[in-house]
Amino acid sequence: MPEAVWISFAFCLGLLVKVVHLPPLVGYLAAGFTLSALTAFPGSNISAEPTEVLGHIAHLGVLLMLFTVGLKLKFKTIISPEVIGGSLLHFGITCFVFTPGLYLILDITWYVAFMLAAALSFSSTILVAKVLDSKRELRAFHGRVAIGILVMQDLIALVVMSLAAGKTPSEWALIVFGLPLLRPLLFRLLDASGHDELLVLLGMLLALVLGGLGFEALGLSSELGALLFGAVLANHPRSQELAKSLWSVKEIFLVGFFLQIGIGGLPDAHSLMFALAASLILPLKGILFFFLMILFRLRARSSFLTSLALTNYSEFGLIVASIALPQWMVPLAISVALSFVISAPLNRIAHSLYERFASRLECYETNNHHPDEQPLALSDAKVLILGMGRTGTAAYDWLIETEPTLVGLDSDPNKITQHGVAGRNVVFADAEDTTFWSNLHMPQVHSVILAMADIEGKLIAARMLRRMGFTGYIVAHTMFQDEAHQIREAGADDAYLTMSETGVALASHIIEREASEPDIALKPLGRG
Repeated sequence: MPEAVWISFAFCLGLLVKVVHLPPLVGYLAAGFTLSALTAFPGSNISAEPTEVLGHIAHLGVLLMLFTVGLKLKFKTIISPEVIGGSLLHFGITCFVFTPGLYLILDITWYVAFMLAAALSFSSTILVAKVLDSKRELRAFHGRVAIGILVMQDLIALVVMSLAAGKTPSEWALIVFGLPLLRPLLFRLLDASGHDELLVLLGMLLALVLGGLGFEALGLSSELGALLFGAVLANHPRSQELAKSLWSVKEIFLVGFFLQIGIGGLPDAHSLMFALAASLILPLKGILFFFLMILFRLRARSSFLTSLALTNYSEFGLIVASIALPQWMVPLAISVALSFVISAPLNRIAHSLYERFASRLECYETNNHHPDEQPLALSDAKVLILGMGRTGTAAYDWLIETEPTLVGLDSDPNKITQHGVAGRNVVFADAEDTTFWSNLHMPQVHSVILAMADIEGKLIAARMLRRMGFTGYIVAHTMFQDEAHQIREAGADDAYLTMSETGVALASHIIEREASEPDIALKPLGRG
C-alpha cells in the first residue's frame, strides 16, 4: 500500500527537520524526493508514482488552506495604506524587474517569465503565521501588518490563478454575486454546530462541497469558491475558532500536496541552479519590503521585523505553478524549501538582529511616524484598564465616579469608536506589541487592571509593566486557577477567578438588601 509508505516517510523526515527547528514542510518535500530516488534502485518495491488518491488529498489541502485564508479576510485587517500599498507595490516592482530578467536569462516565453516572477513575489502564509505565533507577535503591530500583506498576496495569487486557469464560466455563474445573502443562514449553521466535530464538518462542507464542487459546476475556480465561502464567515465571532479547528486537518492534507511535488520527479541540475539563484536574490525581497514600509511611515524596527518575516517564498507560489507552470513545480519547490531553511532561523533572532543594526536602520526613518506607532503619554492618568470588553467596561464605569483620571486601552478600533460615543476615555493600544511598551509614558499611574480576554495578553502586559519599572498595583481576572498562578508569576499582585468574583458579587446583593431592610425573614422552602 503506497500511501502507508508515504505517510511513514513524511512523518520521519518531518520530525527530523522539526528537531533542528525547521518547518516540517521541508521534510515533506524531502520525503517525496527520497521516495522518488529509492525507485531508481534495482529490485525496489517502493512505488513513487503519484496516485489519484494523493492528487485528491493534495487538492483538498489547497481548498482548505484557501478557506482558512478567507476566514481571515476582515475588512479592517487589510484596509490600511501600508498593507494595500505595500503588497501591490511589492508585487508590481518584483514582476517588473524579474520578468525581463528571467526572460533573458532562462530563454523562456514572456508568459512563463511573468508567472515565475509572480510565484516568487509571494511570501509564505504558513511559515510567517507559525513564526509570529511562536513568538506571540501575531497581534503586535508588525505582526498585523505582515499578516495583512499576506492576505493581500493571497488575493493577488487567486487573481493570477483564475487568469491562468482560463475557465469559461457558465451562465449560472452570476448567482455567485448573491453569496452574501446566505450569510445569515451560514451564521446560524455556525452557531448551531457547537465546538466539536460538527464544527469541523461544517468547515469541510463549505470549503470542499459548496465552495469546491459548487463553483466547479458553475464553471468557476474551486479555489475561488473555497476562499469566498471563508470570506462570508469572516466577520462571525467564531470564525477564528473554525479556522483553528480546521488547522490540523488542513495541514495533514497539505502534506499530500508537498509529497506529490517531490514524488513527481527528482531535481536535475537545472532545478538546483534555479533554486540556488532564487536563494541568492532572496535578500532583495526583504530589502524591498523594508523600504516600502519606511515609505508608509513605519518605524525602522517595525519595518525590519515585518520585512524579515516576509523574506521567504510561498507555498502559494507552488499552488499558482501547479495550475500555470506544472513543469516548474520542482525548481520552485526547492526554492521554497531553501527559503524556509534561511528564513526560519533568522526570524527566531529577529529582535537581536535589529538591536545589532538599529543605528544603521533608524537613519532611514521619516520624521512623521505611523499613527499606530506614536508614543503614548498618560501624564494625568492614575488608573489604567487594559482591555475594554465587558469586564473592562464594567470596571471603568464603577471606578469613574471616584477616579476621574481613568484611561482605558484596547486594540480593537471598533471598540474605541463605541466607547468614544459613550463618553469613555479609551484610546487605541496593543498590549502585546513590545513597541507600545517602549514608547509608553505613565508617570502618575498607580494601578493597572488587566481585563483582556486572552491569557497571553495578560502575561505579556504584566511582564512588560514590571520590566519598565512599574511598582504599582496590578490586578487581573481569569477563568482558571492555573492561569491565575501564571499571571501572578508574570508580575501581577492579584489574579481573581471570574466566576468566583461573580458569585461574591451576587451574594453581596443579598447582604445589601438585608442591611437596607432588616425585617426581611429568609425562610427555607418546605411544607406548610
